[in-house]
Amino acid sequence: MEELLKWKEQMRSTKKNRITDKITQHIFLGTALLSASFIFIVVGIIFVQGIRPFVTDNQGLGSVNLWSFLTGDVWLIGATFASNLYSVGFIIVSTLFIALLSLLVSFPIGVLTALFIAKVAPKPLAKILRTVIETLAAIPSIVYGLFGAGIILQVVYDVSALFGYQSKGGNSIISVVLVLALMTIPTITAISEVAIRSVDKTIEHGSLALGASNTQTNFKVVLASAKSGIFTAAILGIGRTLGEATAVSLVAGGRRAGISFDIFDTTSTLTTIMLEGLKETTGLDYDIRFSVGLVLMAVILLTNLLLNSVKKRVGSVHVR
Repeated sequence: MEELLKWKEQMRSTKKNRITDKITQHIFLGTALLSASFIFIVVGIIFVQGIRPFVTDNQGLGSVNLWSFLTGDVWLIGATFASNLYSVGFIIVSTLFIALLSLLVSFPIGVLTALFIAKVAPKPLAKILRTVIETLAAIPSIVYGLFGAGIILQVVYDVSALFGYQSKGGNSIISVVLVLALMTIPTITAISEVAIRSVDKTIEHGSLALGASNTQTNFKVVLASAKSGIFTAAILGIGRTLGEATAVSLVAGGRRAGISFDIFDTTSTLTTIMLEGLKETTGLDYDIRFSVGLVLMAVILLTNLLLNSVKKRVGSVHVR
């Protein structure tokens, strides 16, 4: 009789656990659907608004030619007298060029800083530096923009003057690159440091036991073992670079025509074009900003797909 009661109690407990598991699963499913719905809502609204300039007559101005929009090299502010004076081809190239230069500056600095914090610095110093990096990562972008406008522009202007360049008050590609590098270094450092600290200690000990120095072990073994996480840091860093608007708009200079790879020349990015023109609430000049948003999302998506493909290839390479 006692065994029967225990069996019944166990069955009730099992049934209760199953009900709890089902409720928990439904809660998880609900939160996942809620998160996904936000993404679809945002993309849907931007798509509907952004596709309008290409499929309507834009209040008598005529529809925007998609090919000219994607490949042209002129963008006129408030071009409400014609429909095909908005083009982002040169801005797409400028955006990718700036993102690449920014990554070339921030990536090595961020990774080396992470390696120093994780493997070289004494624990008290590492703790202080980790706190500093976390603080830098939390600083709003407008603060970086103000720093760029107040300090970096003047430095760039003075340096360009030494080389005989007229840099229009310092507003230039190099100013944008420096501001974006300052913004992305904390992100790259924080993620890379976690990846480096996650490397199995036995791998390091094995390298040292074979006669390698600490420097050789750090660079050839630790970094190689953490390369997947470090590459993830680079992806997140370039994602922030492509999506930043406020800080960039303060130092870019607002170039409106032609591609320039001169680092002391003015420039524009997709985000700055969107930010600087959102002054009206109706009309072609307003709707076309959403079209630029669609282009930006496509650029970010393709860039992430490319970088993730490279990441898989890098991750599959074994350390020798």
